[in-house]
Amino acid sequence: MSSTPVLITTTGPDKPGVSSVLFAALARQGVEVLDVEQVVIRGQLVLGVLVAVESDPEAVQEAVEQAMATVSMRVEVRIGDAIGADPYAQGTQGSSHVVVVLGRPVTARAFTEVARRLAALDANIDAIRSVADYPVTGLEVYVSVAEDTQVADGELRSALADVASRVGVDVAVERAGLTRRAKRLVVFDVDSTLVQGEVIEMLGAHAGIEPQIREITEAAMRGELNFTESLERRVALLEGVPASALDEVAAALELTPGARTTIRTLKRLGFHCGVVSGGFTQIIERLVTELGLDFGAANNLEVVDGKLTGRVVGEVVDREGKAAALHRFAAEYDIPLGQCVAVGDGANDIDMLAAAGMGVAFNAKPALREVADTALSHPYLDAVLFVLGVTRTEVEAADSADGLQLLRP
Repeated sequence: MSSTPVLITTTGPDKPGVSSVLFAALARQGVEVLDVEQVVIRGQLVLGVLVAVESDPEAVQEAVEQAMATVSMRVEVRIGDAIGADPYAQGTQGSSHVVVVLGRPVTARAFTEVARRLAALDANIDAIRSVADYPVTGLEVYVSVAEDTQVADGELRSALADVASRVGVDVAVERAGLTRRAKRLVVFDVDSTLVQGEVIEMLGAHAGIEPQIREITEAAMRGELNFTESLERRVALLEGVPASALDEVAAALELTPGARTTIRTLKRLGFHCGVVSGGFTQIIERLVTELGLDFGAANNLEVVDGKLTGRVVGEVVDREGKAAALHRFAAEYDIPLGQCVAVGDGANDIDMLAAAGMGVAFNAKPALREVADTALSHPYLDAVLFVLGVTRTEVEAADSADGLQLLRP
């Protein structure tokens, strides 16, 4: 005998006993439970149960309605064709892509624009869940496109990037499934990504030449100068600066908000985390130790008689060098590049982000945003976690288990 699918949706104030009353009524009807989803939004419960009924689904409907009335909950029951031709494919398992929307805040207008653009692309929204309420609001939207091809990836990213820039939110698009959950290595740029500001400019302040260095830095980050040439020009200006300035600058570095949370959470999840920087080894080594990173690569400033010579020794970590370092570390940990994530902000990060399975432009210059898989414009590094599908609730629960407490303003 074929069974009839019945979808039961219960809504109302969240309180103890609602689930037990509903499932007790279903148990008396002898139904098979196929799927359950529950969410609580600001104290309001939404509980959905999909069941298979062998006979008399109307009796199940009557029993459920009577049971829910005893706990003052609203209930909607949909039977058979009213659910849809394939009710089992309506959840996230049938989705082709995941769209993460981040904002501070995510306004109704902004989300409406995202939903409209998805509809225009013939992409159906299958499910939505909250992934963060602090420091940004994050919504994870599972969608299915009509024709799931590689072309669809680019079309979704391009169309939603346009919407994002107009309504003031960040939108990340990824393919759903194992690939998204298989990331295992994350590499961060340092200056203006893992830390606030530019290290070489801080060194320049010791020599009274910060404006000249900043001018060269900005040109390089915009892609107007070859990075190696710009590095050599800036380092040359540091000739004669005491080597002690390196320790002073390292001690004065301020991490980007969310940096510690991001590294700590990724390490809990088994990720290998490190930095690849166009900055300097003498600074990077301290960061690697302080944050418990697995690896680091940077340029080495020459020091003679306690002073900087104005030269870099050894191989230069430039745009190509950053990509090469990512390849090297991925090979060292035997992790395919497709399972790597690269986060950066400047033009010299282009090759590194392009090589990684996911490239994240963090408060980045236009040259990098154009080639990145996703662009984040809010100054919180833990937004990277939300793009990877880690929720704020999971982060805080893990911190609490370790005796840590997040202080919210």
